[in-house]
Amino acid sequence: MEQLMSMGFSRDLASKALAATGNLSADAAADWILSQTPSSPSTSTTATPHSQSTLSRFFSCNSQPHPSSSLSPSPSPSPSSKRTIPSETTPNNKHPHLAPLSERMRPATLDSILGQDHLLGPNSLLRSPSNKFFPSIILWGPPGSGKTSLARALAASLPSKPRLVPLSAVSSTVRDLRDAIDSARRARSTRATVLFIDEIHRFSRVQQDALLPAVEDGSVALLAATTENPSFHLSTPLLSRCKVLTLKPLSPEHVKSLLLRAASDREHGLCLTTGGTDVTVSDEAVDFLSVNCDGDARVALNALEVAASLAAKSAKSASESSDGATISITLDHIKEAMQCKHLAYDRAGEEHYNLISALHKSMRGSDADASIYWLARMLEAGEQPLYIARRLVRFASEDIGLVDPTALNQAVACYQACHFLGMPECDVCLAQCVAYLALAPKSVAVYRALKEAKRAVKESVGGNEGVPLHLRNAPTKLMDQLGYGKGYLYPPDHDNCSGQTYLPPSLLGRKFLDWPPDGKTQ
Repeated sequence: MEQLMSMGFSRDLASKALAATGNLSADAAADWILSQTPSSPSTSTTATPHSQSTLSRFFSCNSQPHPSSSLSPSPSPSPSSKRTIPSETTPNNKHPHLAPLSERMRPATLDSILGQDHLLGPNSLLRSPSNKFFPSIILWGPPGSGKTSLARALAASLPSKPRLVPLSAVSSTVRDLRDAIDSARRARSTRATVLFIDEIHRFSRVQQDALLPAVEDGSVALLAATTENPSFHLSTPLLSRCKVLTLKPLSPEHVKSLLLRAASDREHGLCLTTGGTDVTVSDEAVDFLSVNCDGDARVALNALEVAASLAAKSAKSASESSDGATISITLDHIKEAMQCKHLAYDRAGEEHYNLISALHKSMRGSDADASIYWLARMLEAGEQPLYIARRLVRFASEDIGLVDPTALNQAVACYQACHFLGMPECDVCLAQCVAYLALAPKSVAVYRALKEAKRAVKESVGGNEGVPLHLRNAPTKLMDQLGYGKGYLYPPDHDNCSGQTYLPPSLLGRKFLDWPPDGKTQ
């Protein structure tokens, strides 16, 4: 009774459901409540269950693909169909046009998913799931690459038709996880459970650890999605129990196909945006949008929907269309909807490090053109100029060093210029410094010398030796009596100090810096 009431059902309805199901379990009672028709008196007092209703529309094991479009969403099950997940609620389909175009055009089957050919081949793991075994999987890919759509289609394709429990890591708690796992264990003897967790990188270590026992003993098959590198955001024990599958950004060809399908689908496409009026999209508009969305299908579809609204408004104001006429989306409408090119970039995520690595390696390889290109990518994506300038200062010493000491002056001056000017004026200062560093001669002699010296310090047996007495200062009488500074030869007063040593006895003769160079790049 308490469990049903915690889901939001009234006491009277909970009592009636338990009586109707013979007090078998809270799950059975919740299924009975959700299976009643809207006209039934028993449902008039129901409250919407509290747990994770926003994701339930993504998943329906009984859904069928739309016959006219392979990318249209599945119709909702009838009110009388039995629901397997107590926390799910029926989506509101009275006003489907209220959902964004990207949501309405979600693919329903594996065959209807475009892109990700490396994961959806004929003999791939996702194409041939076992009827009795499904491995825990983490889908890792950029936004708009189809992670949630793939998870939904994959769950619907499983031969065993498991229970699908969706959770969002943004709002779920440890209690939500434990409730889902407990429910899965109670139903394990009759039906398997797939636990889908969206944005799993948002889970804390405690929440991730709460998943380990259930994934380990097979109580649930974990199906999770993340936009962040699992190596950085997921715990090692959880990764060892899951298979990570990487999704790629969609190619312009795939995005173009999605846009054309959205324009031609009268049941779920742009017609809902324009109130039933047919929509055409010019070829140049589709081409522009497909190459400027950065492989993000959601960005492309939502921009297309905005462009359709703009086209409908302009057509109405100019009295160019009448009821039933066709609305034309032009390149100008797309540009107005996009405003600027969408760039996939996260200043705290993996793409941040990928781009700075590309810039560093291009300068190291003396490719000034590639270096300026990667610099432009970072600046256009909104990277802080001072961060780039600090990396250039490091590069000047690490990769150029003594072979061109003025490179460090250039880099420090660039940092100061960025600090004085800020964006956008400092962009040319960064470009000048990047070009200089890329074209400068390279030497890593200083960098290697420092690494060797650090290794000598760390690998010293029995601890590092003390400073030799002749290299110490003797500011007090006691230290002078102890021999501090005794025997030291002051070079300005002695023509020949070649016999004087400066390393500890165990390191005498050890060479760290190989300089001057022998004519080769160091």
